[in-house]
Amino acid sequence: MDTLEALVTQIQGLSNGAADLTDLHNLLKQSEDQLHCHAPCVPSLLLQLDPSRHSLGYLYFLEACTMAPVSKEQANELSLTIVRFINSCIAEQIRLAPDKRFKDQVLMLEAPMRGVAPMLTAVRKLQTSSECLTPLHPEFLLLCLLAKCYKTGLSILKDDIFEVDQPRDFFLYCYYGGMICIGQKCFGKAMELLHNVVTSPMSTISAIAVEAYKKYILVTLIHQGQFPTPFPKYTSTAASRNLKSFSQPYIDLATAYGSGKRSELEACFEANKEKFGADSNLGLVKQVLSCMYKQNIQRLTQTYLTLSLQDIANAVQLSSAKEAEMHVLQMIQDGEIFATINQKDGMVRFQEDPEQYKTCDMIEHIDSAIQRIMALSKKLTTMDENISCDPLYLAKVLDESGRDSILMTSTLFLKDLTYETSWTELGARSVKQSKAEMLHKPAYEDREGAN
Repeated sequence: MDTLEALVTQIQGLSNGAADLTDLHNLLKQSEDQLHCHAPCVPSLLLQLDPSRHSLGYLYFLEACTMAPVSKEQANELSLTIVRFINSCIAEQIRLAPDKRFKDQVLMLEAPMRGVAPMLTAVRKLQTSSECLTPLHPEFLLLCLLAKCYKTGLSILKDDIFEVDQPRDFFLYCYYGGMICIGQKCFGKAMELLHNVVTSPMSTISAIAVEAYKKYILVTLIHQGQFPTPFPKYTSTAASRNLKSFSQPYIDLATAYGSGKRSELEACFEANKEKFGADSNLGLVKQVLSCMYKQNIQRLTQTYLTLSLQDIANAVQLSSAKEAEMHVLQMIQDGEIFATINQKDGMVRFQEDPEQYKTCDMIEHIDSAIQRIMALSKKLTTMDENISCDPLYLAKVLDESGRDSILMTSTLFLKDLTYETSWTELGARSVKQSKAEMLHKPAYEDREGAN
C-alpha cells in the first residue's frame, strides 16, 4: 500500500512536462503488475488524482480498478468514473497508452448504449488525425452494433484510414464496420470494408477473415447480383488457398444464384439453412433470396421495352401479377430500374435513365468525387515517397538485391565455368585429335615410303 501511495506522489509530480511524462510512463509500465495485484485498494487512491491533470496515471489506476471482481452496482459507479475521465482527460497523455480499453464495464451492465458516446469521445481524443486507426475504433463499432446505433457508427466509417498499427484492429474495424453498413443497407460500403479484410496481407488464416468472407459473398450477391469466384491477384496466398474451404455453403449459394433459377437457389438454402443460422447470417441469406427477383427483373429490362406484369411474374417465378407489380414499384422507388406501369392493361414500359448529368447537384457530386480522387492520389504519392526513403525498406531492398546479385554472380560464374570447361574439353579433344593425326601421319608416310 505504501508503494502505491509513493506511486501516486510520483504521478502528481511527473505529470507536467513531456520529458517527465516519458519517465512516468516507464514507471507506470513497471508498476502495472503491482497495481493489478492490489486492485481492491486502488479506488481509494484514485481519489487523490485529478483526471484533468494526471491523465496518464489516472488511466493506469482506472484500468487496475477494472481488474478486481466487482458487483453490478460497483460496475455502474466505475462506468460513471470512466465517462468522467474520458470527458476531462488530456489527449496528449492518454495517447502514450492507447491499448487501455474499458468497454467490458458497460457490457457487464448489459447497456452498450451507455458506452457509445463516451467511446466516440475517446476515439477522437486518441486519434492524432482522422486518418489514424486507434485500438478503440473496433471497440466503438462493437458497442454501436450491440446498441444498434448504426448511424453513429457510420460517422467514423466515413474517414479514410491510412495509418494502422495493429493488423487485428484493422480486421475488426473493417468487419464490424461492414456489419454496421449492412444494418444501414449501405451494401456498397459494406462490400468495400469486407473486401479489405479478405484481401489484406496475412500469413495465416484467421476467424475474422473467414467470417468476413462469408458476409462478403452475401453482400456482393445483394449489391452486384453476382459473385466473382477468383480472388484478386493481390490477395494473400493463405486467404486464396483456404477461405473457400471454410465457406463452401456460401460458394454453393453464389453458384445457385448465378444460375438464375429460383428452384436451385431455394434448394441450396434449405440444404444449408442450419449452417447459415449457426453463422448468424440467416437474415442476410434471405435478403439474397429476395434480391434474386430484382436481379431477374433487371435482366428483363435489358431485353424488353414493354412487358405485362403477368409475363414478368412468369419470367421471374413470382406467384401472381400483383406480386410482380409490388416488386417493380419498389425497384422504381429505389431507383434500381426506370419504368412506368399502365394500371389499365397491366403493362410495364421500361425506360432509359432520365439523368442528364447536368444538374447542379450532379455537377457538385461529380466535382466532389474528382476532388476526393485527387486527394487520394496525392496521398498515395506521398506514402510512396515516404516508403522509398524509409531506412527499413531500403535495408530490405538492399538485402534482397544483395542476395539477387550474389545469386546472379554465382549463376554467371557457373556459366563462365561451364563455358570455360566446354572450351577446355574442346581444346583437349583438339589436342588429342592433333596428336592422333601426328601419330597417324608418319605411319602413313612410312607406308608410302615403303611402297
